[in-house]
Amino acid sequence: MTKKVAVQKTLSEVGKTTLKAYGIEVIELPDEKITTLLKYASDVDGIILGTEPFPNETIFKMPNLKIIARNGVGFDNIDVKFMRDHNIFVTITPLANASTVAETTMAEIMDVSKNLFNDSTQMRDDDWNYKNNHMGFDLAGKTLGILGYGRIGKMVAKKMSMLDMHINIYSPHLTQSEYGKKVDRNAIFRDSDIITLHMPVTPQTKGSIGKREFEMMKNNAVLVNLARGALIKTDDLITALKKQEIKAAALDVFDEEPLPMDSELYQLKNVLLTPHIASNTVECMNRMANDAASEIVRVLSGEKPLWQVKTK
Repeated sequence: MTKKVAVQKTLSEVGKTTLKAYGIEVIELPDEKITTLLKYASDVDGIILGTEPFPNETIFKMPNLKIIARNGVGFDNIDVKFMRDHNIFVTITPLANASTVAETTMAEIMDVSKNLFNDSTQMRDDDWNYKNNHMGFDLAGKTLGILGYGRIGKMVAKKMSMLDMHINIYSPHLTQSEYGKKVDRNAIFRDSDIITLHMPVTPQTKGSIGKREFEMMKNNAVLVNLARGALIKTDDLITALKKQEIKAAALDVFDEEPLPMDSELYQLKNVLLTPHIASNTVECMNRMANDAASEIVRVLSGEKPLWQVKTK
């Protein structure tokens, strides 16, 4: 019997081609909704999943399901232990996006430090002199604090060290780094001019950055988040930005995506908002789709996946 795999219609063609090359039927879905998945593809053997939450009870309506392959590295939208207990593999694509996300992190830091977006917007509104009262700041000599030191955090440290910044790093598992200095968590918030988040969402990290942390930060400090929105208490961040307890933020991820148009974040001039684009390059999307598809091919061929998410 032909194996079937559900993918988003927007998935890179490279991933679809990889699946089809092994005789797998590809079911293309118009959106990420679980209701759509169950309506059109309840009999599939595998799924390439985006960031949409995947409720546990879904699997009881998908009797053939053997693997959920995340098209990315985050897996907080899946109960991995539950899936493992029901003999369903959960995989990620850890080698596909680290460099791209690090580059996008740099781009957002550059934008905020030089006020590029706001200057460009005001220029288009015929305000050439906006720049005179809204100057940027140099990165050289400043301190970059990195929270989380996996593949992406390491790549950020490597790339940003070329800009003559002091690199401070906090990660529970870090012993040493070629590109920065290990410090305690409080030092990251107390001493950094820019803080960038690169840790996963866990019970320990969810909502772990809030009022206490913002009060510790310098008034001219910037928070950058390209990891997961759930790491931050958004209401506390909005308050800190309004009261200018911190200078600015650059956010690519949010508690709810797309970010609702009634969010207060849209009203704040000291926030750079981007629509979850950290890995949004042609090359990265191709790598992720191919790696996710390759994991499905392995599992449906009776092999073990390379990048199964482990649980305790």
